[in-house]
Amino acid sequence: MPIHLEELDVVSKVEDTDSALIAACNMCAGASLAMGEEKPFLQLFNSLLKSPPLERHIERLQSQLLEKGVKTTKFEAGVIQQFFLCLWTSRQRKKLQDQAKAYDAVIVLGCDSAIKTVRDSLNGTDCRVVQGMEVAGIMNTKTKFHWPFDISFEASKVVPMCDHHCERFSQHSQ
Repeated sequence: MPIHLEELDVVSKVEDTDSALIAACNMCAGASLAMGEEKPFLQLFNSLLKSPPLERHIERLQSQLLEKGVKTTKFEAGVIQQFFLCLWTSRQRKKLQDQAKAYDAVIVLGCDSAIKTVRDSLNGTDCRVVQGMEVAGIMNTKTKFHWPFDISFEASKVVPMCDHHCERFSQHSQ
């Protein structure tokens, strides 16, 4: 199951820059946003292999940052790589490094492993890595297929992972 991610305040972290590149993981970030919105994760005929909830989130983020004077672009990974940022090839990592040189920051919409991928890719550059989402647990859900080839989730729950997030969840339940 995908890692469940929660959105973080990105605007305040990059509003002091001129530009930011957005690197997003379709799988975990897209699945998390789809679960939260209760909307389809994928609509194969309408959006090919992009998650509409993730694309809407990126558009909102870009709009908010543009209001602050920050120009943004979404990093376009390959078809397979866009699903799993943590599994990028050396070629994709190099492509990110080359493109990121023109930006002040890279906003990562993905899990801790995605952030590590981006940090490793940007090693030796002046580009700042900004965490756009944080791990909240693992998704436990039922996948549902709808005509025409829409994929959504139902009966979804977040199973906490045992680290500082377990402490946070136990504090909320008291």
